[in-house]
Amino acid sequence: MKLKAHLPAWSTLAPIVTWGILAASHTGFLGASTWFYQPLVLLGLVVGILAAVFHAEVVAHRVGEPFGTLVLALSVTAIEVALIVSLMIAGGESANGLARDAVFASIMIILNGMVGICLLSGGQRHGEQSFGLFGISAALATLAAISVLTLVLPNYTTTTLGPVYSPSQLTFIAVISLFLYGTFVLVQTVKHRDYFLPVEAESDETVHANPPSNKTTALSALLLLACLGSVVLLAKALSPMLETLVADLAAPQTLVGIIIAAVVLLPESIAAFQAARANRLQTSLNLALGSALASIGLTIPAVALVSLFNGWNLVLGIDAKSTVLLLLSLLVASFSLGTGRTTIMQGTIHLVIFAVYLFMAVVP
Repeated sequence: MKLKAHLPAWSTLAPIVTWGILAASHTGFLGASTWFYQPLVLLGLVVGILAAVFHAEVVAHRVGEPFGTLVLALSVTAIEVALIVSLMIAGGESANGLARDAVFASIMIILNGMVGICLLSGGQRHGEQSFGLFGISAALATLAAISVLTLVLPNYTTTTLGPVYSPSQLTFIAVISLFLYGTFVLVQTVKHRDYFLPVEAESDETVHANPPSNKTTALSALLLLACLGSVVLLAKALSPMLETLVADLAAPQTLVGIIIAAVVLLPESIAAFQAARANRLQTSLNLALGSALASIGLTIPAVALVSLFNGWNLVLGIDAKSTVLLLLSLLVASFSLGTGRTTIMQGTIHLVIFAVYLFMAVVP
């Protein structure tokens, strides 16, 4: 993203448009039976997500690294949590596995799809790329611990037969997830900030661009909050259409989680791709792994709180096939990102695993 001195008009108008669509739908001016209602709501959702990530990038550029990638990750995760919680409340206990599907999809999309494309495109353009090994190793270790504790362990508990935790177990795991993620953020931003700082690349204009002014940053922060709020409400309005679409296609219900994760992560995937192409693989991996950690470390506690409050049984445990794919992804990532240098070979491997995941999701 090439930052300018002033915010582009589309980014300022985006929250006005999204809230306008919401106002029209709630006042009866735009009825749900209208033929263009669903396409318009979908358009508003996409515009809201793109604008939210844009304003998060403006704020991120102002605060600098590694706080910038943290702002982006938290913004995207806020959107994901809002989407999941909205759909869970709308669907009731019948949607108790949606959080698991969305979080698992986010991990697979990030760890294999996003990382794979970044390594392949960056390697194709620059040959061999390097990054700080200590920071990436810490992120991978944290991701492995949280993902196994939240998505695999529930299948093997005996207090309550899997794939669910008992209320006390769910509370404990939610606290553990928050603690691990909080510790990682502390290491990333305070204790060992230098582990996550990228080497500046000449081909990346955003590195050398002047940061936005305090006024522009404050305006972007306000517009970011406005966009996040509209995304929550638009997602709730769109949830019936999404569930009907999956049912009409006779596709597995897990496809809903994949769609949510794909829509939310698309803008950040583009930002990571651009960083890798500009030979800033450290920033690219910070974005990718930071998003994965925020996704699972914050989403699980949020949906756990909703489930406990409503007395629902939150389904977290993934099946045997998904467990194999998760463990394979973590193992391959530890090898491919374990030397501090990557080529197109590592990117190709990750993308192959991602293709297998998508195929098995549609044809289980």
